Amino acid sequence: MPSAYILINADLGTEAQIIDNIKDLKGIKEAYTVYGVYDIIAKAESESLDKLKIIIENARKLPKVRSTLTMIVM
Repeated sequence: MPSAYILINADLGTEAQIIDNIKDLKGIKEAYTVYGVYDIIAKAESESLDKLKIIIENARKLPKVRSTLTMIVM
């Protein structure tokens, strides 16, 4: 099953809102606030790589998301 970790930079103070929104996306299994270069880490899983790419794109389009870095698990 294809999976990926999505590292997210958020607008200041919007981390909790983004986590609530990202958890509502089908295919997102976990999401947490983290400290460091990124504000949030989320784990996505899907039955195919094409569907995984759609999940990642939907996460990137959420309001208040400034940037992302996606790492697809091999």
